[in-house]
Amino acid sequence: MKLVTILMLTALPLYCYAGSGCELMDTVMNKIVDRNISAAEFVDAFQKYIPGEETKKAIIFLKEGFLHQSDEILDKFKEMQEAIYNSFWCARY
Repeated sequence: MKLVTILMLTALPLYCYAGSGCELMDTVMNKIVDRNISAAEFVDAFQKYIPGEETKKAIIFLKEGFLHQSDEILDKFKEMQEAIYNSFWCARY
């Protein structure tokens, strides 16, 4: 779980740098941290971006990992997300 999270977070600035939609990424990250959204609801919300069954399983695994975290960890994650979005590399987009 930690490796998947680290890889995902390192991809955020690159995604913003490419100019391909920080707004979409922000929506994804807000929904992934939200405890009121189940893994099934999360998959349904982004079904058009999921190319296959293996990706779907990975996304469910990722969302369930966030559902099992404490509020403190989720708050820290949100702080880190804001730091990335406000970074030099994403500020231009």
